[in-house]
Formats: sequence, structure tokens, C-alpha cells
Amino acid sequence: MGSSPARRRRRVRGPAAAVALALVVSGGAGYTASAADTERVVNGTFDNGTYAPWWTGAGTTGQVTGGEFCTAVTGGTANPWDALIGQNGVPFEEGESYTFAFDAHATTAQRISAVTGEAVTPYRQISKQDFDVTTTEQHFTYTFTSSLDFPDAGNGQVAFHLGGQTFDNTVCVDNVSLIGGAVPPGGPAPVTKKVQVNQTAYVPGLPKHATLVTDATTPQDWTLRNSAGASVATGRSTPKGADAASGDPVQIIDFSAYDTAGTGYTLVVGEETSYPFDIGVQPYKDLRKDSLAFFYHQRSGTPIEAQYVGDAYARDAGHLNVAPNKGDDAVPCRADLACGYTLDVRGGWYDAGDHGKYVVNGGISAWQVLDTYERAVALGDASALGDGTLSIPENHNGVPDVLDEARWEVEFLLRMQAPNGMVHHKVHDAAWTGLPTLPSQDPQPRRLSAVSTAATLNTAAVGAQAARIWRTIDPAFSARALAAAEKAYTAAKADPNRLADPNDGTGGGAYNDDTVTDEFYWAAAELYTTTGGAAYRADVTGSPLYKGKSLSTRGFDWAATGPLGDVTLAVVPNGLPAADVAAIRSAFTTTADAHLAQIATQGYPAPYRTADGSYDWGSNGLVANNAMVLALANDFTGQPKYRAGVYETMGYLLGRNPTSYSYVSGYGDQPVRNVHHRFWANQLDASLPIAPPGVLSGGPNSGLQDPVAARLLAGCKPQKCFVDHIEAYSLNEVTVNWNSALAWVANWTAEKADRTAGCAVDYQVSKWASGQSATVTVTNTGAKAWTDWKLGFAFAGGQKITNGWSATWAQTGHDVTAASLSWNAKLTPGSTAHLGFVASGAATDADPPAFSVNGEVCTRK
Repeated sequence: MGSSPARRRRRVRGPAAAVALALVVSGGAGYTASAADTERVVNGTFDNGTYAPWWTGAGTTGQVTGGEFCTAVTGGTANPWDALIGQNGVPFEEGESYTFAFDAHATTAQRISAVTGEAVTPYRQISKQDFDVTTTEQHFTYTFTSSLDFPDAGNGQVAFHLGGQTFDNTVCVDNVSLIGGAVPPGGPAPVTKKVQVNQTAYVPGLPKHATLVTDATTPQDWTLRNSAGASVATGRSTPKGADAASGDPVQIIDFSAYDTAGTGYTLVVGEETSYPFDIGVQPYKDLRKDSLAFFYHQRSGTPIEAQYVGDAYARDAGHLNVAPNKGDDAVPCRADLACGYTLDVRGGWYDAGDHGKYVVNGGISAWQVLDTYERAVALGDASALGDGTLSIPENHNGVPDVLDEARWEVEFLLRMQAPNGMVHHKVHDAAWTGLPTLPSQDPQPRRLSAVSTAATLNTAAVGAQAARIWRTIDPAFSARALAAAEKAYTAAKADPNRLADPNDGTGGGAYNDDTVTDEFYWAAAELYTTTGGAAYRADVTGSPLYKGKSLSTRGFDWAATGPLGDVTLAVVPNGLPAADVAAIRSAFTTTADAHLAQIATQGYPAPYRTADGSYDWGSNGLVANNAMVLALANDFTGQPKYRAGVYETMGYLLGRNPTSYSYVSGYGDQPVRNVHHRFWANQLDASLPIAPPGVLSGGPNSGLQDPVAARLLAGCKPQKCFVDHIEAYSLNEVTVNWNSALAWVANWTAEKADRTAGCAVDYQVSKWASGQSATVTVTNTGAKAWTDWKLGFAFAGGQKITNGWSATWAQTGHDVTAASLSWNAKLTPGSTAHLGFVASGAATDADPPAFSVNGEVCTRK
């Protein structure tokens, strides 16, 4: 998951926003809300042990004691509003009636004010009344009519003025309630369709499915209409019955036979019509770029420039010691750690909707962005990831843009290394900032948390990965990254149980992890693949996770990183026995088969399973990572069922789910808009933008670990535990590791979208002590002719091609390509090309594990 529940306990906007506002209350008998009433205050009972999203202002310190929100107030203030508590984002509707009620008592009797109104200038007031609180708990209630309109999560506010007293005091409130209004909580409900589709695009040549929600138990007639409303295909749905994850009674619509590319298609069943969608490949190519663009938006320590993102998303640099920032250039350790040094930790990506930077979440994110490129080079087509393909400042420096973007984070990870080789777990604010707060306006001091074994191994893994990727691109950086990686790994082995503090969640997420066996395996795999070192090899093969043992149907994430090592060992050439590499690949196909079996039982295809059927924080990130497993299974085997499973999964993320939301901003007719983010905060401030296209929301979470989710979604089925609300941080936050998963899969789907031709390769080799000769037969097994072709593979040993025939041969490191010549470029379906080479090497060098043609993995004859 992106963060632990404790991480998100924060107050929302700062106290200065509450001056001169009040809420009218009066003493009286207890008030009990009926089931039909609409509650506007969040977490008014404080039963969860916290007071979020309530906040405390200057001169006040709050805590929940005995189920009450008790505030210590320093005496000597001149005005009642000099000491405040309150809650922002409270909705009001002009002309609607509201009843405010609460219980209160104080250590010493005093007069307080209760206020409703506007949280920002000009601080317009709806109501204000003074009342006397005594040492005995009393119940207060008051009914009023609002004179102002404030939308849900807008600038409406309730506040208590506790100042103006000469003495120190403690005031406690409980059972705070604001009942009234006409618009339901959470704002207008989303339009939930009965015909659920991938709102973005279905790919020609692949299965095309939709979900019909209906109580009918017999097949239903459906019609596919084009953008003009004309019927282009018809059929009957297949009943499935009750769907466990959503609770919906569903049937499946299969319109796979229709393959005409176009836009604005809809599916119609009776009076029900789906959201529109395309049949085509371009949206996936757009998503490849948009999902990777997310990381430039998240950069710390540099201005985000309009020429790359547009005026709406441009912003000043954050955390460069420009007031009010304290800066990341010389950050000390947390006071209780007394480490005796500061670190320059500028740069990197802001982790999520806040301004923290976390090594264990940044590690998997940087790795996945780098692996997007490394996998494409080894098994696919990296041409779309080259220099000039992304809108970033480095897009004309001769280096693939995806690597430039990843390096921004890798450099930060290296800066987090302590002098002894261990790596600090995170850097973030001393206290939570409010929503919204631009990075350049963050006034909090920055602090390093303690070093941890997990963070140290993340840096070791990513440093080793970067070292091999930049070996020929930037040898000096490669050497620096490898030195840091090896130093980190040595330090982690010497201090293997330095675990992150689960209580270190003030101002930033704890990101605690009690098991680091997976991080050790991952780091050893990366270091072995980069260096070939015997000690690293022993740690890989001796790990209990070796050969894919940590792959599961739940999926992998920042706290479960073993499969990252498996991906590297299965994709990047190394010196492991061919049988061991095959076993790792087999673990991926076995897990992928389990995902496909699950999808076949579901109304909404999400390859993700927990032991109890619940959905975790960041479920969409896990779904995307499981799509990555399906994609690799296709890479390894060429079997089309895995390719189809990836696009089915993308359909879930892009709208074919029970909420009718596309969980990717900017994609589909009902995409998420109000993600939890301090800059993309349009729901709170109309002058700020919504999320840019290509951002993945965390998605359904049956834990409901924030007050908004708990208020709006009690009793929800797992796949329906979602609302598009900026304060629903346990559902709708964004993080770098969820978007890195999306970016990896988006690149793969863009690459594979228009590759419908199949291929097969027969590889025959003769070896002698110092070399070998190979003949290769390439067959077009698809339905369309090839006008040209390029064979790709990677040697698993030290082979070097000395000459070749019937193709233009090229070799870079282990990677080999053979491009067609003019006389054999055209291959009609069923026809073959025969080519070959002579190479130096040892008789023990293993054969290439996989072959591709034009980026499509081929079957082996």
C-alpha cells in the first residue's frame, strides 16, 4: 500500500483561515439524528481515537482523551478567535436549514464562541453565538438557516473560539453534529452505469467484454452503436449471478467479434447505455506518455515549468530554502536521533499527495520506471522511450527520457546514504501541512528519520540497477551508483534488523516493514546481475525466495519486493543456470494462470486476491502490478491469453468496475478528479487544478481508514469502497509507486496494442570450445504479411557475434538484433526467413532464453 493508516492523521487548513467565524449553539436537551438526516461534520464522535480532520490553532494543543476532543488553551489572549479549533470543507447550501449540536465541558468555566462561515478571505459569516461551558458536561443545540453556499470539501467551516481568557484551561467537546442540507454527503453522486465498459479503448484483435448489472437471470439482448447511433453489432449477454467483490448481480457482454476502429461507441441494453469508448490503439500510446509525465509533476527541488506541463500545472520549486521553505540542502536528523550531521537531500520525487520523500517507496518506483526501459530493451521495443519522447527539460540530451526521469529519483536515493553506508528511511516535514499547500509554500522544517535496513537495501538494489543501465551512457555515474550500492549492501548485512519505527508517523508516513528478507533477495539479485559477483550469487541462490517463491495473487508492493529481484533475474541476462531462469519464468506463468482463473469468475476483472476478500489501501497499485505479472508471462511464453488478460485488467482501471469511475485521471467520461494532493486541489480551491491526465488513484479500500470514507461508505462491498473526494486519502491518494506500476503496464500495452502478427523461431546451434555457429528460422505465424522485420534476442553467456548472414546483425552487450534485408523483408503468413551467425564464446555459454520479432515475443519451435 502507499502508506500506513497512521500516516494520514493531519489537520487540514491552518488556523489563520478561521478568524472571525462562528457557529450558533444553545443549551438544551439531547438531539438524536434520524436515519434520514444528512450529517455534515466528519469524525464528530472521535471514536477512532483521533481528531482528524479537525485542527487546532495557535495557542491550542489537542488530543483525544476518553473519547472526547480536549484542547489545552494557553491563557492571556486578547480575543476569542486568538485560540481556535475547527474543521474545514464543511458544506452549506443557501436557504437550507441546519441543526448544530455538541457536548462540552471545561476544567474551568468559561465562555466560548461557536462559528460557521467561510474559511478563507473575506471570511464571510453564517452564524455566531457565545455560550457558557462549565465543569459539568452539557449538551448544546441550535438551528439556523444558511445564507451562503459552500460545496462539499469547499471553503465552508465550523470552528470554536476558545481564547480571550486570562487563565490556562482545557475545553473538551464530543458528539459534534451538523445536520441539514439537501445535497447528499460527498456532493452529487457519480453517474453509475448499469452497462460498465472500459471507458478509454478496446484493442482490435483482442477480446472485448463489458459488464451488465441486472437482476434478470436470463440472457439479455445488447446492441453496439457507433458514434452516429447506428447499430453495428448485436448479441446476447451471459448470466454470471452475484459477484462477490462488488455485490452486483451481473452478466457479461462479449462483443469481441467487432473489430472496426473508431470513437464514440456505446453499448445499449434496454434503456441502459454505457459510457462511450473507442476501439483503437492511440489512447494506450497517449497513456504511456501521460503516466510517465506524472513523475516530472512530482519533482522536488526544481520549478515545474509551463513549457512542459502547461500554465495550469506550472509551479515554483519546493524545498530549496526560499522562504517560507526551510530547504532540503542541509537537513538534520530528528532531534531524538542526534546523528551529528546533516545531508543534502534535494531532488527526488514527492512521494504522494504530501511533501515527504520516502526511500522504500521511492526505491520500487525508480526501479519500476527503470525496468520499463530495461524490459523493453531486452524483450520488447524501447524506441518509444528514447530521447525526445517525454516533455521534460532533459529531452534533448542524447539519453532516453525515461532514464532521465528515473535518474532524478536515483540521485535522491544516493543522497540519503549516511556516512556509515546505511540509508535514512525518509525525509519530510516536522508536522503535517494542510490542504492545499504548494511545495514552495511549505513552512515546516524538514527532518531525516532514522536509517533502516529496508531503506538501505532499496538503495543497494536501485543503485546496482542504475549502474548497469548507465554503464555506457555515463560511466562516472554508473561507478558512483555501484559504489553506493555495494557500500549499502555491506552495511545492511552488518545491521540486518534495523527496522523502521511504526510510530514515526508525524509529518510523514511511517512506512514500517517488519520483514526484510525480500529486500535482501532483491538487492542481491540486482548486484549479482550487475557485477556477477560470487558472494551476491550465493545470497541469491541461498535465499528462501529464490525461483519466484514470493510471487502471490495479492501482488507485490513497497513492502513486498521479492518479485522485483525475480523480474531482473528472468529478464536481464546473467550467469544463472538456464534451468533456474526457466523456473523463475515458470513462477510468473503459474501466478499469471491463477490471475486468469480469478478473472474468469469475476464480474469486474481485477487480478487481485487477499485471504479474506478485502481490498487493501492502494488496491489499484496491486492490480496494476499483477497486470505486470500477466504481461511478463506473455513476454516469456508468447501465449495470447496473458496478453488478453493485461488489457482486461486495464479495462477495470479505466472504468469497467462497479463505481463507473475511470481510476486514471483524464481518461474516460467519468475519470477521478479530486485525488488527495496538496497542489491538484481544485475541490478545495477553484484556482488550483485537478489531477493532470495519467494519474492513478489508490482505489477501493475496504479498510476505510479516513473519516470521509468511514462516513460515506460504511458497509460497502470491497470493490465499491471508493469515493472521488480529496479528503478520502485512504481511497483517493496518489503515490509514485502506484503510478510507476501504471506506467510500466501502460508502456507494455502501448507497445503490444497494434502487434497482432504472431511469430515463431527455430534456433539450432553447434558449439566448440571457443565459439559456436547458429542457424535461425523465423516464421510469420500471424494473419498479416510483414513488410520488414527485426529479430531480437539476448545472449545468456559471453557470446560475441563475429559475422552473420541473411540479415543486418548488430550487438550491444548481450543484446542482439538482426534486421531484414531488401530481398527477405516481406514475409507473408506462413512463410519463413533463414539466417544465421558465427560467434566467439565458450561451449558452456547458455542459449538465448527468448526471441522477439518487431517487439513481439515469439514462440519456440
